[in-house]
Amino acid sequence: MKKIASVILLALAFLPLRAGKVVTDSLYSRVLGATVKYNVYLPDGYGKMERHYPVVYLLHGLSDDYTAWERKGNMQTVADELVRSGEIKPMVVIMPNAGGPDIHNTWNGYFNMPGWNYEDFFFSEFMPAAEKKYSCGGGKGQRAVMGLSMGGGGSTVYAQKHPDMFSSCYAMSAWLDNNNEELKSSPKKDKLYYVQMAVRENSALDFIDKADAATLDKLRTVAWFIDCGDDDFLLHLNYSLHMKMKKAGVHSELRVRNGVHNWEYWHLALRLSLPFASRTFN
Repeated sequence: MKKIASVILLALAFLPLRAGKVVTDSLYSRVLGATVKYNVYLPDGYGKMERHYPVVYLLHGLSDDYTAWERKGNMQTVADELVRSGEIKPMVVIMPNAGGPDIHNTWNGYFNMPGWNYEDFFFSEFMPAAEKKYSCGGGKGQRAVMGLSMGGGGSTVYAQKHPDMFSSCYAMSAWLDNNNEELKSSPKKDKLYYVQMAVRENSALDFIDKADAATLDKLRTVAWFIDCGDDDFLLHLNYSLHMKMKKAGVHSELRVRNGVHNWEYWHLALRLSLPFASRTFN
């Protein structure tokens, strides 16, 4: 009997684990006049039955692209483990492209810039098309946004401007503002200059300072999480946002963990952020 049990356990050990998959897709944008690639994580069982899924928009940082979260952040492995353990609901995770390694000659960023209206593209073209194709999202209670660095700032501002569209926002080491003096010292107005300018013009800190009572009420309907390393050069901006929101009566979670501005930190942040988003879905 013990021998039979051992054989069964050995056989089970070699069975394939339930796993999702990451697929690469693209969309031609009339707004941008270009084709934009994106990766999509589809949970185990996707497509086997008619089902609608919640969606997370997972944004990358400056100099990276739509493949970064899978290549460097191992997001498929993390998501699979969290789904199997029951820590998150099965969900679709969409990773759009908003940059590349040649930051001086390639458009980076999630905001509108001269000749590159990415924010308009994201909300008017990308989000509706992706959610329709992958049977996900569709409303505030089924949609979350998160990201790291440039993507953390983009996530925060997207949720600030559209609190009716996102149930939660998880900002990792977020680039939330930019110093005017840095812009003045830029040697030339290349594409890096324009993304720096866009971050300044779309300051998440200024947004809170200027928000009226009605806007603050809307921000309170979003679950906010700010996560930044204690040795991260952007810590002061993340802490400032948390304190400004607290003063304005908008609740946010703040975590300052040991770490710097790197993938080791963001890999763990992903393990925290996906369950956070999952808890906010209805």
